[in-house]
Amino acid sequence: MAQISAKDLMPNSFTMSREDVAGQLGMVWELIKAPLIVPVLRLSVYVCLTMALMLFIERVYMGIVIVLVKLFWQKPEKRYNWEPIEEDLESGSSNFPVVLVQIPMYNEKEVYKISIGAACGLSWPADRLVIQVLDDSTDPVIKQMVELECQRWASKGINIVYQIRETRGGYKAGALKEGLKRSYVKHCEFVAIFDADFRPEPDYLKRAIPYFLRTPDLALVQARWRFVNANECLLTRMQEMSLDYHFKVEQEVGSATHAFFGFNGTAGVWRIAAINEAGGWKDRTTVEDMDLAVRASLRGWKFVYLGDLQVKSELPSTFKAFRFQQHRWSCGPANLFRKMVMEIVRNKKVRFWKKVYVIYSFFFVRKIIAHMVTFFFYCVVLPLTIWIPEVHVPIWGAVYIPSVITILNSVGTPRSVHLLFYWILFENVMSMHRTKATFIGLLEAGRANEWVVTEKLGDTLKNKSKKPRFTFKIGDRLHLLELGFAVFLFVTGCYDFLYGKNNYFVYLWLQTITFFIAGFGYIGTIV
Repeated sequence: MAQISAKDLMPNSFTMSREDVAGQLGMVWELIKAPLIVPVLRLSVYVCLTMALMLFIERVYMGIVIVLVKLFWQKPEKRYNWEPIEEDLESGSSNFPVVLVQIPMYNEKEVYKISIGAACGLSWPADRLVIQVLDDSTDPVIKQMVELECQRWASKGINIVYQIRETRGGYKAGALKEGLKRSYVKHCEFVAIFDADFRPEPDYLKRAIPYFLRTPDLALVQARWRFVNANECLLTRMQEMSLDYHFKVEQEVGSATHAFFGFNGTAGVWRIAAINEAGGWKDRTTVEDMDLAVRASLRGWKFVYLGDLQVKSELPSTFKAFRFQQHRWSCGPANLFRKMVMEIVRNKKVRFWKKVYVIYSFFFVRKIIAHMVTFFFYCVVLPLTIWIPEVHVPIWGAVYIPSVITILNSVGTPRSVHLLFYWILFENVMSMHRTKATFIGLLEAGRANEWVVTEKLGDTLKNKSKKPRFTFKIGDRLHLLELGFAVFLFVTGCYDFLYGKNNYFVYLWLQTITFFIAGFGYIGTIV
């Protein structure tokens, strides 16, 4: 019997050469490119250019306003008739309102002593101050350490209470809400909130509380964060640049023009009556602080931001911790926007322009558009136009607008201006992570309510005898999406170098390197 080969069993249509296959694929590509691919990509360019213009106008607007604020606006102490609280010889400390200080904690082994010590060191009459340590720790050893530290300060005459819950329901919002239910809180008029890594200066309350006393509709006094570990590594330097702009421009503009901004969750003092009127703490999103701020604002309460009142804090110094934090900070606002946009629209107590500011500027542009345009335009659409030269991106959209936006962002941290180009590349990488989190929040998908407490190292890295160990764990270090985009951008850069006309390959290769660094999780180790 003659031997039958596999070739004999295959139809003639499947025995074509590689050249034929490539030719047919090329024909299919040409058939769908003109009627489908080119129009879709061209539409994507128009959408991205529109979003870029929206972000550009927002940045220019805030830049103009912040200049006017610095030159012509009255300082907060004049706007709110600030006067120091004096102790009366006859009535003693009764002029001072009773203040509750809340310190929410969760397995804060490295920083619990620092935060408790800073709170106990506040310069405020002892009989008018209650310090509440809200410990949700799951490690019994850490719980015991925190409780002993509270007992140590209590033995010195400090009115400090160690509070625990049986469950972590509601996470931080649940802990703060539970703390306000205690009977001894009924006598407190204000509550100051400090996360476990925050260290207020002794005069913090004496500088913040007087703003409330002559302004009965003032709900919140927010201080600025000052970062004690900003010089630790390149990752912390990048974070400092982004957050300095947030505090020096976004918070300042919101405070001066609309008396509204998002509460940062810590380093702020609230009027307890405002919290209660707004409906108290809610755990429906992972940004319980922003949720409370928006609800209080819709009831007519005002906020003031104090740029010269600074509280020491710590930035995430590992890429893993930073990614979890950014997921929460991006997903939470988008999810809150989904839940509250119609409530804001229907509200009757605030002015029309304030509602426009909250919906359009605060939420839509800063919390949604800013992430999406950075990722889709500069990491997806612009590289795709190299493969499809029929679609053109104007130079003002590809170069001029992002350059102006970047320069305006850099005003917050002039000492790091030499890192500006790498900051752009780093923000482009993180925009993918933030965009994914934003969609999860908007769609209320699987990780919408994920809460991972940001790891804090305290003074560990300052101790030369304790060097941090960066161990390689596949799950922690390898990020496949970042690595996949690194490959895409590298190949696109090579194609542009060989056949392109716009010389985008320089940017693409530099962006490739940053994606690879992030993909292997080494950003946090670069000093």
